[in-house]
Formats: sequence, structure tokens, C-alpha cells
Amino acid sequence: MNAKVETFRALHVPGDPLVLFNIWDPGSARAVAGAGAKAIATGSYGVAEAQGFKDGESFLLEDALGNLKRIVAVTNLPVTFDMESGYGATPAAVGESVAAAFAAGAAGINIEDRMPGLAELTPIDEQARRIAAAAQSGLFVNARCDVFRGKPVEDHGAALIDAVIERARAYADAGASGLFVPFTTSRACIGAICERSPLPVNILWTPASAGGFADRAELAGLGVARISHGHRPWAAAMDWLAGAARTVLEGDAPPYDR
Repeated sequence: MNAKVETFRALHVPGDPLVLFNIWDPGSARAVAGAGAKAIATGSYGVAEAQGFKDGESFLLEDALGNLKRIVAVTNLPVTFDMESGYGATPAAVGESVAAAFAAGAAGINIEDRMPGLAELTPIDEQARRIAAAAQSGLFVNARCDVFRGKPVEDHGAALIDAVIERARAYADAGASGLFVPFTTSRACIGAICERSPLPVNILWTPASAGGFADRAELAGLGVARISHGHRPWAAAMDWLAGAARTVLEGDAPPYDR
């Protein structure tokens, strides 16, 4: 077993969550590693946008793997690779794509339970087969569950929790290592999912200003094992860049000191 996979797996501790500040290229990986990260995670949105593409597997796998190899080359930390829907129309194709990610140096992957461009979730049995194919690689497979996506906050209750847990159990049986549940900030939902899930739970960070969380400790107290920042680091970097450029182009002093 790859030592970095096991190192990465051990970082997922309910109540003491691994924090992943998502990156998009080797330079951002080096910056985050230097800040004290325990692991590196790509975010598909930032990776694609940084190369002039849109999220949704429009950035070709061959190119995404090239980016992954360059990221792995600049850090000794475990790297988890956001593979969107798995880059494969069939379970066998997913398995081949994930094997290529393993060969490129990944310690883990993310795989969504929606196909690119579709709103509806992939049927559980079919998604379980895709996850099983991915798990054959031996990588840490973080199975994303989009049950909450597009649902109003007032509907984030028992029925959706049950739907998440049904998928969590199927994904665990298929060989997934973790469960990623984005798009909810309901403390009651998160706590219930962490309590009932057979897999360590990954939550997407949402700042308090957007109805999210006060700090890492709040999610730790709910039993979360992993906190991701998704597209936000890339978006914040681009906002700063655009603002700084605007300041300079309007004739003012550059907003940096080195």
C-alpha cells in the first residue's frame, strides 16, 4: 500500500478534522504547503478555470493529470485529486482514469454522484459500481454526495439526512474511504450525518458571513473529519488579482509591499 495513501487516510479523524485549503496548480500547492498544510487538495473548479476551461470535465483528463504530476513534484505531502464525476462513462472507464491518477502520484480522489452537466443524481447502484471501480486503485476515495444540492435550506431535514445515509452505506460497501456532503450548513443535519455515517464526513467550508461556520472548532464539535474550501481560495485569489490590477491601471500605487 502506498505510504502517502495511509498517511492521508490517518488524517481523517472525526472531531479533529483535516483542513484542506484547495489549490489549482504547483505554485498554489507550494504556497499552501509552506503555510503548514498536512495535505494538498486540488479543486476541479479552480483547476479548470485557471486553464481557461469551465468545471464539468471540460478540462481533459490528460491535461488534468499533467497538472497533478506537476503538483506532486513540488511537495512531499499527500495530494488528493478532484476527479469530478470520475472521467468515465462506465465503471470500467472510471477505474482506468483513477488508476492513471494513482500512477501520477495521487493519494486520494474525489468522485461526484452526478454526471457532468446533469442535475439528477446517478442511481445508487450505478454509482456504487463506479466507486467500486475507483476503489480498486487503493486510493482514498472520497465519495461526494449531492443530495443537498439545489435544495432550499428549509428542506434540509430528516428526509434528506436519510437519503445521504442510504448513499453513504452503499458507497462504504463499494469501498469508499470518505463521504463528502457539500451544500448544507445545517448543524442538525451535519451532526446527524456524522453520527450515522459509516464513513468519515467531509464538509465544505462556508464562511459565517454567508450563513456558515464560525470556525473549525464548530465543525469539529459536530464530528466532522475533513473540511474542504472548494473553489473559494481560487476565487479569492482572482478577486485580489483583479482588484490589484484595477488599482494599478487607474494610476494608484500597487497594493503589495514586495
